[in-house]
Amino acid sequence: MNSMLNDLVARLRRQKLLSLAVVLFTLAAGIVIGTLITNGVKARDQAVAPGATPLAIPAPVQLQSPFVAIAKQISPAVVNISTQSTIKQPAARRRQQQPPRNQEQDPFEDFFDRFFNFGPGAPQGDIRQRSLGSGIVVDRGGYILTNRHVVEKADRIQVKLLNDSKQYDAKVIGSDDETDLAVIKIEAGKELAPAKLGNSDSIRVGDWVLAIGSPFGLEETVTAGIISAKSRDLPGAGQFQHFLQTDAAINPGNSGGPLVNLIGEVIGVNTAIITDRGSYEGVGFALPSNTAITVYNQIIKHGRVSRGSIGITFRPEGEQTPALLRTYGVKEGVFVQEVVKDGPAEKAGIKPGDVIVAVDGTAIKTGDQLVSKISETPVGSNVRIKYVREGKPAEVALTIADREKIFKELSGETQENKEPGGASEARFGVTLQNLAPEMAERLGMGNVQGVVVTDVDANSFAEDVGLARNDIITEIQRQPVRSVDDVRRIQRTVKPKDDVVFKVLRRDRRGRFTSLFLAGTLP
Repeated sequence: MNSMLNDLVARLRRQKLLSLAVVLFTLAAGIVIGTLITNGVKARDQAVAPGATPLAIPAPVQLQSPFVAIAKQISPAVVNISTQSTIKQPAARRRQQQPPRNQEQDPFEDFFDRFFNFGPGAPQGDIRQRSLGSGIVVDRGGYILTNRHVVEKADRIQVKLLNDSKQYDAKVIGSDDETDLAVIKIEAGKELAPAKLGNSDSIRVGDWVLAIGSPFGLEETVTAGIISAKSRDLPGAGQFQHFLQTDAAINPGNSGGPLVNLIGEVIGVNTAIITDRGSYEGVGFALPSNTAITVYNQIIKHGRVSRGSIGITFRPEGEQTPALLRTYGVKEGVFVQEVVKDGPAEKAGIKPGDVIVAVDGTAIKTGDQLVSKISETPVGSNVRIKYVREGKPAEVALTIADREKIFKELSGETQENKEPGGASEARFGVTLQNLAPEMAERLGMGNVQGVVVTDVDANSFAEDVGLARNDIITEIQRQPVRSVDDVRRIQRTVKPKDDVVFKVLRRDRRGRFTSLFLAGTLP
């Protein structure tokens, strides 16, 4: 019995020793293999970059830059605006033969064609257009300042706030075509963080500024530059648009966003660029905040902007030569070119050829000074106008009238202008501005004469035939057009059901002007 027990113990000991030996062998083999692999990797690494030292990610350092604080401060007040609208394609325009496009098309042009449904693949019927822009929250209750061209004719306007994925529907409170500004409102269900507005008169040429917005839909994009010029007038711009010029990058989608000074104040609303390619080339323009504030206050109070007028047109500065003024007996002043029928100036006895030299005792040397003085005077107020006629001074009192009502006729908006015989005057539905020689020169157009289309009424004859903003009309009915007066004269000669042909110059995305003939039958 003891013998059997001893054999069993001895057998168990041998098995234990054998198992231990297997484990030790396996461990040893693993160590050897691991060592061989490690040495192989080291050898390979040393062969690729012998002597190289691995890099370490350094600890973060907070750099001192005022741009960082400004961007953080103003960004919550900058919104992204997207719109949807339907462009109706009248039959006459669908048949219109467009000029051939340059085969060497740049990628931005392709982008615009796809995004805005333009180009060869565009639908031939009504076009559903999408557009992007920016805006500035100026009131905790959801009131937003932006450009009129961002939201005009939109079927739907949506606003996206910073760090908020929701799209808020917006409604237009009012807009102003003269300055290309608009006020919209959203119901966010919470108080918003408004931007701080500054006094644009305090900005100086050379001051640093930031432009913030959504260029090409890229939200909260911040660019930096300086103020390049002040009170810059642009070809085709409105009479009340005197821009701040900047080299801060402004691109499509920046429109309506803020231009900000180095203490975080909005001193401009980014509005336009001059470019040959449709994108930033170092020259951008913002409407001064002082102008924007004045327009905003009138819109939220009245839903529109009311400006005073005495009912005259005058020769642009480029055409009002010293010789002309001397001929009429003055050295400085504003030469009256036309007096609007039944307007305040006509009622007071002012005539074409008179030269206005003062308003309420304030000397007037330029048309801008006259417009500024009169437009800022409340409608219904009385003013005294000093003028010179044939070298003799005179003075009259008159009552300021509403500019929009007085000059409605110039835009072709009169609906029932009855002529002798009872026929109604034709209605084109465009707002026009004379193309001054200096404008043509800046545009590289030489001695071209015409009028600039500054706006096209929705559902108008002008829209039906394809006239567009910034077109330059040079002929109507094969008759040369040199001024707005020529348009009005020709307009009186055509009647409903007449065929009307416009010859226009239109600038393409590369900055070249192409002649187009647009035609249609008056309704």
